Amino acid sequence: MNETKLLPVPESLVGERVDAGVAKLMGLSRSVVADMVVDGLVQMNGKVVGKSDRLAAGAFLEVSLPKPKNHLEIIPVEVEGFKIIYQDADIVVIDKPAGVASHPSVGWDGPTVPGALLALGIQISTSGAQERQGIVQRLDVGTSGLMTLAKSEVAYSRLKQAFRDRAVHKIYHAVIQGHPDPLAGTFDAPIGRHPKAEFKFAVMNDGKHSVTHYETLEAFPAASLVEVNLETGRTHQIRVHFSAFRHPLVGDTMYGADPKLAAKLGLDRQWLHAVRLSFEHPTSGETVSFESSYPAELQHALSVLRS
Repeated sequence: MNETKLLPVPESLVGERVDAGVAKLMGLSRSVVADMVVDGLVQMNGKVVGKSDRLAAGAFLEVSLPKPKNHLEIIPVEVEGFKIIYQDADIVVIDKPAGVASHPSVGWDGPTVPGALLALGIQISTSGAQERQGIVQRLDVGTSGLMTLAKSEVAYSRLKQAFRDRAVHKIYHAVIQGHPDPLAGTFDAPIGRHPKAEFKFAVMNDGKHSVTHYETLEAFPAASLVEVNLETGRTHQIRVHFSAFRHPLVGDTMYGADPKLAAKLGLDRQWLHAVRLSFEHPTSGETVSFESSYPAELQHALSVLRS
């Protein structure tokens, strides 16, 4: 029997195509949702919808999730724009493009980081759950930038501990709507599962301790480029904190961004990029640091904002 989810249509997704909107809302790939729609597994206000139908204001979606067809296996797939920044016997540091998942998961049939590495002949650690072997950190599918993975078992153990100890320095750049006040500051607000949409997260009194530091780098008429330093590493942390304080990331319609501004900038993802990463190498003990430049779609959006 399929698991069924009842979800209200968020205001930020009103007018989106059903396949695109449900994919964003539930964290599934668009092709999976399209197949679900064709199979009649998505209804809006009690009626079966087509994938090109539009999400209506105030509507409720009833989504029946199909059972996984197989276990979460790693499939080698070459990914355009996927770059190896550094590797040795213990670690590999990549520059992940948007649209690539950090690891396989139910409902995702797109490319994954382990699959892209496997296609390049790079083996990672076998420690961890099968679908997360070698994974010591994650980036959202729609987030690009630097990510490290463990190739050796000792690196996996030590890097996992380093992330738990908050000894890994992670810097992101984001473009947010509006202008934060103050221009530099800290969000210290607990994050937990959203009470009405389990695929989202929200600032919750009973959530996990979450701290985000930010500083404005550049201001535009309708948005700001900010540098973000994560003290903790909760799922969707940057997206949730800025949304909660009424400055959602540009392009992040799942968390309340203006879809018209995203369309003007040519974005179908949140403007969020992991630009710098530094940590103590798990075997040499030396501090290693890496940097990544903005991908073309984010650079284009900046150019439009500056024009």
